[in-house]
Amino acid sequence: MYKRLLFIALFLSGTATAGWAQQVQIKGVIVDKDTKEPLPFTSIGLKNEQIGALSNEHGQFIVPAPTKNADDSLVVVALGYARRAVLVKRGVAAANLTIEVPKRAVELSNVTVKGGKVKNLDLGARSNNPGEGMIQGLPGSQYAFFVKNDKKKKLGNVRTVSFYIGENGFPREPFRVRLYKADGNYNAPNTDLLTENVVVSAPQGGQWYTVDLTPYNIMAPEEGFFVAMEWVVSGDKFFATNFMDDYTPYGQIMRPTFEFKESRTWNYSMGKGWSLITASNGQGLRYNAMIKAEVDMIK
Repeated sequence: MYKRLLFIALFLSGTATAGWAQQVQIKGVIVDKDTKEPLPFTSIGLKNEQIGALSNEHGQFIVPAPTKNADDSLVVVALGYARRAVLVKRGVAAANLTIEVPKRAVELSNVTVKGGKVKNLDLGARSNNPGEGMIQGLPGSQYAFFVKNDKKKKLGNVRTVSFYIGENGFPREPFRVRLYKADGNYNAPNTDLLTENVVVSAPQGGQWYTVDLTPYNIMAPEEGFFVAMEWVVSGDKFFATNFMDDYTPYGQIMRPTFEFKESRTWNYSMGKGWSLITASNGQGLRYNAMIKAEVDMIK
């Protein structure tokens, strides 16, 4: 039951794009303002109409022109970059729009241990037995699980993050790793902790897949942080017109866990933002993404 409900909710979130081929379209590329290099897997959305798209690995995108209002804002959100909004008009097409976005300055700090020891601390899901159901997203959507520092330990840098990849679907498809502070509205994911474009692929499903993040020197917030999977589009699935016109579910599937009585998982849909997942198993245990993290603990 949960498997079907969750999948339907995700799939319907993208149905607004099904008729894009018949609409006036805006086509272009997202690039770094300074280097002019294309920015892959960038979120683009019409602010008022809440319609979103994802650029491919070459920074190319397609979105429909506004249909409801005389004008709208085309909002560009690229990992590690400042947000950019571009004015677009109702019914006005664009074929070669280039949007330049400035890089956002981020300071990364290392932990200096004085008179103490650094040990390993596991946060997040603890079970190796996933619950029934599946968690699958559309390109550009995300599931973020809050790996809470329940025991209030002193944290250092993030070592690894792990996702339980299901045996169904296409486990070896790429996805992007995202880390966030819980500083959005109602403690939603908001500020990026990982500002590098880390796109990975699991060798197989039916097991945990771990990503090493030690090279990025990410300081873990004391209360914990969000670890997210972002579904992206590999090259053979981004069609010349629009990959959503002939979309069939693809990619890796995460498995859920029913270890917690509280909802710690949020879903991100392009054009709509973050929403808390509150489904439960009927026994007071919430439906959460099966994700965990390994961090330094300062003794």
